[in-house]
Amino acid sequence: MRRPVAWIVAIVLFAEAFGIAAVNWFLGVVVDRQDMSLAGLDPDMMSTSSKIGGIVFGLYFAFCGLVALLVALRDRAPAGFGRILLISAAVVHALLGAFAWGLLGPAEFVFMVVVLALIVLLLMTYDSPKEPADAAPRETGGSGGDNGPVATPPAPTTP
Repeated sequence: MRRPVAWIVAIVLFAEAFGIAAVNWFLGVVVDRQDMSLAGLDPDMMSTSSKIGGIVFGLYFAFCGLVALLVALRDRAPAGFGRILLISAAVVHALLGAFAWGLLGPAEFVFMVVVLALIVLLLMTYDSPKEPADAAPRETGGSGGDNGPVATPPAPTTP
């Protein structure tokens, strides 16, 4: 189940990266063509900042998708910067979901929560180390340290 979740997260994040970049670029073009000012702001500055913001956010989600893709290919947990990147993507989706409920509606909220759940599932399924099924559990001493196997007392005999 771990690898398919990682593949799905990678595909969703790549699609989201493209979508965010395209929508922000389109908004920048619209602002540029209308040549209108919002509260005295320069229209060229608003257009440029929308395009740059779209590129930055798109690259951010693309890097998150790349981390998920590497997790899917290697079948290993993300470590270091990749793990931090996926955690931050989960937080971003939680915040976007909260804003989507109030600004856009329940359908967009559900989409954000599903993406959040997929990212959290990816992080949680790779959280515990994988142990082989045929490995016998190790017995340790009661002092908390690794004292090797503990000898079991002989069974009591009945007369």
